[in-house]
Amino acid sequence: MRISARSAAPIAIAAVIVALLPLVLPQFIVFDMIFVAAFAIAILGLVVLTGMNGQISLGHGAFLAIGGYTVAIAAHTFGWPYLLSIPLAAVVTGVFGLGFGFVALRLEGAYLALATFSLAVAMPSLLKHFKSITGGFNGVQLDPIAAPGWFTLGSQAWLYYVTWAVLAIVFAATALLVRGRFGRALRALRDNPIAAVSFGIKPAQYKTLAFGWSAVLAGISGAMFSIPTAYLSPDSFAFGLSITLLIGAVIGGIMSFWGAILGAIVVEFLPILAQRINAGAPYVVYGVVLVLVMLFMPDGLVGAVWRLVAWMRRSPSPSPLASTSTPSSVSIVTHQPTRE
Repeated sequence: MRISARSAAPIAIAAVIVALLPLVLPQFIVFDMIFVAAFAIAILGLVVLTGMNGQISLGHGAFLAIGGYTVAIAAHTFGWPYLLSIPLAAVVTGVFGLGFGFVALRLEGAYLALATFSLAVAMPSLLKHFKSITGGFNGVQLDPIAAPGWFTLGSQAWLYYVTWAVLAIVFAATALLVRGRFGRALRALRDNPIAAVSFGIKPAQYKTLAFGWSAVLAGISGAMFSIPTAYLSPDSFAFGLSITLLIGAVIGGIMSFWGAILGAIVVEFLPILAQRINAGAPYVVYGVVLVLVMLFMPDGLVGAVWRLVAWMRRSPSPSPLASTSTPSSVSIVTHQPTRE
């Protein structure tokens, strides 16, 4: 994967900021930033599935539950190290995602959304039912993660760096995946399915793979949720979590990788700000913000940021005529053939 200079600069700046935050922020903000990274991984899955392929999922909270409980069972029951249980969570959740994607191939639009929504609604009840494995209503208690001896900033900062390193890895892997034929096929199936099929793209194959990869990212996200809290219960993965993830994807920018990070910041910190207004206000604020974004920023916060940067870089026009003309209109006027 080749990274242009235009893309490398924001990535480098973001990496430096992420590395320095634990040194300057209070500990409770550092803890919140762990969940920002976890949310961003899950929202990235929705960017691939919904933004690039057009499949609407209201059930990704269920995949987070599968990933989180995979880590909890592996660590609590079998004594696996946390870092080794994260790839296991990705594999297990990916298998479930592929299976569900294959079953849901015939569903589109609202029907697919309702099918995934039913999965999110049913998951907490399933987790409570199999209490011999999941702990039922009581959930699973885990041991707190410990930093290695050479790391001097404490366990919380160590987990912060681990979570953001995992985020960087999945972002790079997803970027590699969607830059090739896979990404082009997803976009083609989203924009013009008939033309895509005529060019030899198999909708069943690519839609199922998109669902599977999105589930893999959701499973990793669920794993990263379970480790810092050191406790899992079925109610942690209620269907509201799935709605929250989709709202974060739309607000951040469902067509952009950067939108996953901005959406995760909104999902984590907006309820905290809303609770200062009213304890029952978070979802009211979510609704108001979502409406405002859809009206004034249809491509999300990341689109608004890029437009602002482009506006700031725009050079002044040499004449009033040029300042009132778009580049395309100027080109048309310039190249218009003359008639005698």
